[in-house]
Amino acid sequence: MIVLVDAPNVRRSLWPNLSPEQLVALLGRWAKREGAEAIAVFDGPAPEAVAGVEVVGTGSESADDWITRRATELDEPYVLVTSDRELRERAGKGAARIVGGGKFARELQALAESPSA
Repeated sequence: MIVLVDAPNVRRSLWPNLSPEQLVALLGRWAKREGAEAIAVFDGPAPEAVAGVEVVGTGSESADDWITRRATELDEPYVLVTSDRELRERAGKGAARIVGGGKFARELQALAESPSA
């Protein structure tokens, strides 16, 4: 399953905020555990990718616009991770599931804190 992650939204859902690198590292561990194809989309430049995560830096395009465009191109089910209501409206119509950024960030954080992680 493809998981489109609104990276700025997820990383700012916790305090202190996750760094872009922390988010990608945690997302890589989560994707491996879940057998998911994660795509983390960042406004502007992006950190380095890790195994299991495609990392997209959008340059001058917003992450929301990139995610919306990619979602419309998908012929397969996908999960959208964001708490952004506008993005949910724009990109979530074809989603099999929508997960809030804060909920997802807490799941990633719990995975990092578990002894078996």
